Amino acid sequence: MIERIVPAEAETAEAYGDLPEATLFPEEALLVKSAVAQRRGEFTTARHCARQALTRLGAPAGAILTGERGAPLWPEGVVGSITHCAGYRAAVVARPAHVAAIGVDAEPALPLPEGVLEAVALPDEQIAVKELLVTAPGVAWDRLLFSAKESVYKAWFPLTRRFLEFEEARLVFDPAGGTFTAHLLAGPARAGGRTLHRFEGRWLSDGGIVLTSVTVPA
Repeated sequence: MIERIVPAEAETAEAYGDLPEATLFPEEALLVKSAVAQRRGEFTTARHCARQALTRLGAPAGAILTGERGAPLWPEGVVGSITHCAGYRAAVVARPAHVAAIGVDAEPALPLPEGVLEAVALPDEQIAVKELLVTAPGVAWDRLLFSAKESVYKAWFPLTRRFLEFEEARLVFDPAGGTFTAHLLAGPARAGGRTLHRFEGRWLSDGGIVLTSVTVPA
């Protein structure tokens, strides 16, 4: 499913639950040694997906540790992103010659808990989401907004090494085209000698999951 919203140059792998064959390297296991069983299972299968994607890319498929702010540490010459939620785990990787940064996020296609939309969305985004819930029903637009902001951050951080608050990106969705634009309010990012004031993203809602991606071309 995730291959539908990432560029052709990227390699992907996904799973719709925890896989019995998925294992961790010892140094990865240390990262989740205190986590509950559900979290360990999601983490393990997501790392398994990442290694599958790396193998398809022709890159080393060793331990994937975490760096600053929990970002995955990819092998040299690889950019990528990992996501997992209830019922879904996925990873996407690409070469920097094609993709400067990529972020993906998966969420259950359910409304956000009460009060969360107001915490993560700008006032105009809240209005837009409420309108979309009426004019384009069948999509959990509030959850999709949350997911898209997560994908924006995952693409933003490797380029800037700076945190991005929810209110520091303004999102505009195209409900018919399956795309969105993220206007970067915290300042521009730079990639390939370009100054970027916005990111372009893609989204889909299928099988009880909402998926979003942001790709910054090289």
